[in-house]
Amino acid sequence: MPSRTRPADAPLRIAVVADSDTRWKWGALTARRIAERAPELSGFLLRGRATPTARQLAEVGEVGVAADALREVTMAAFLRAVEREPYDVVVLALVGGAAQAALHGLARLWPGHTSRPVLVTGYVGVVYEKLADGLLLRHGADVVLANSRHDAERFRAVYEGVGADASAVTEAALPFLGGAPYRPEPGRETVVFAAQPSVPESRADRMYLLRRLVGHARRHPGREVLLKLRSKPGEHTTHIEEQPYQKLARSLDLPPNFRLVYGNMGEVLDRTDLLVTVSSTAALESLHRSVPTAVLTDLGVRENLGNHHFIGSGCLASWDQLDAGHRPAPDARWLAAQGVAPGAAYATAFDGVRERIADLVSRHRLPPVQPYYTPATAPGYLPGLLARHHLAPDGTPLPGAAPEAEATGVRRLVRDAVRDAARGAYRHGVQRVAPVIRRMGEL
Repeated sequence: MPSRTRPADAPLRIAVVADSDTRWKWGALTARRIAERAPELSGFLLRGRATPTARQLAEVGEVGVAADALREVTMAAFLRAVEREPYDVVVLALVGGAAQAALHGLARLWPGHTSRPVLVTGYVGVVYEKLADGLLLRHGADVVLANSRHDAERFRAVYEGVGADASAVTEAALPFLGGAPYRPEPGRETVVFAAQPSVPESRADRMYLLRRLVGHARRHPGREVLLKLRSKPGEHTTHIEEQPYQKLARSLDLPPNFRLVYGNMGEVLDRTDLLVTVSSTAALESLHRSVPTAVLTDLGVRENLGNHHFIGSGCLASWDQLDAGHRPAPDARWLAAQGVAPGAAYATAFDGVRERIADLVSRHRLPPVQPYYTPATAPGYLPGLLARHHLAPDGTPLPGAAPEAEATGVRRLVRDAVRDAARGAYRHGVQRVAPVIRRMGEL
């Protein structure tokens, strides 16, 4: 096993494994926030349906997210790389099931008190669903990041409520907040709707929101109305998008002051005078910069929409109210509890986690990784979850899941072409075939 000793003044060696563009952005920015100085950053993109495309990686790169090395891997290949390389910290920027698989794989590598990397995980945004499930799947990491005081209290309550160690929960903040505070400009009225891949889910609801947004543009021809999209057709993010707004918009006669835009949300917010969404994390970015922000109530305030998270924020509003000129005023106490209050507080939000990471890294030996779920405590759940990532119940890679040898030349071109074709077929099935089958089933 490689030595993990390091000079006291050396930069941290951090590995980030992510399974989507959004999680890569969160993981890489988190790695930079938790280090005292710029780290040596290695990126691993977990192979799957949402593996970022070159365009998505370039878009994320616009916010300063860059790695010294970046490659696509299987879970087995990632575990092998972490075993060989002397990383100080490993950031698991993964969906809950993948995080649990990684934790069990890493626990197998270091079964006792030994020198090993510090394991960090967390959430990319608002935690509005599967709170217990997601948290217990992340249990076992040395640091479970909470994006706010509110989340830290909830996380500890879940762990303590099931008798699990809650000491890993560490309050911080979303790592991508920032940007210039909002300043209105004379003559500029830009309204931005921040779309989400899976909220709302149905075609009818998404068409309703699109028609209201287009209607707002028609009522206010002097305003620039933008539909901010997360991905282009055929691309996937953290969530599956079965009804892309780009496709739905083709059926409408769009006014000249209405546009579809992509790109970095921070750059879009630079020129936004009103941010509208159902429950996107973009609302937190917007509120942090004091941009007027509205969270829609048109489809109800419901848990499956995620807008219930904004109860008490002062931001809930309907399209009728926005059409009439209403601009929500956020509640300062709510902003502070959610870790998005504007001002100087954000500058110190990561101080506590930096101290904790530094302390853990300085230790010569760390205790074994101990996830809450084990073959003894969850025999009907854990084996299937690990098998989806080609791991046995003890975290060992299953036969056939050995790390791939590096491919070169024609072999690599053929492999990549086959993989891209498979992804394209999957996305076609999600966005075109699945909705048709669902509609037929409803007849």
